Amino acid sequence: MDDDYIYGGWMMGRTGRVVLFEMSSQDPERAGAFYSSVFGWEVGESNWGYRSAITGASGKPGINGGIAQGPDDFPHGTRIQIEVDDIDESINKSVDMGAHVIRGKMEFDQYYLAYLVDPVGVGFGLVQYK
Repeated sequence: MDDDYIYGGWMMGRTGRVVLFEMSSQDPERAGAFYSSVFGWEVGESNWGYRSAITGASGKPGINGGIAQGPDDFPHGTRIQIEVDDIDESINKSVDMGAHVIRGKMEFDQYYLAYLVDPVGVGFGLVQYK
């Protein structure tokens, strides 16, 4: 298997690549119903307050993501998630280049995740798969 296989709808093996999006909403159920109805997205049931969103067939270009209840520090909007080999190194390099950490390294079953804001105010996530 080459290093660009699809895992759970996310492209794996390409460090620095945008691998998913995350939409924050104060009404994720309503948002999910909207995107499902208008664009045909397959929006999953809530899991830890996060609903996965499959945006199209895996053989077509594009990315999948999810819709979550927006936290106080990011109540509405969309962030991209960027895959990295070493999340600690990427956080440190981002900070050195002027980014601010919103949520430091968090551990989940299959990955680590952190949220930052770049020097011009754009929020993004870093994800390192285990």
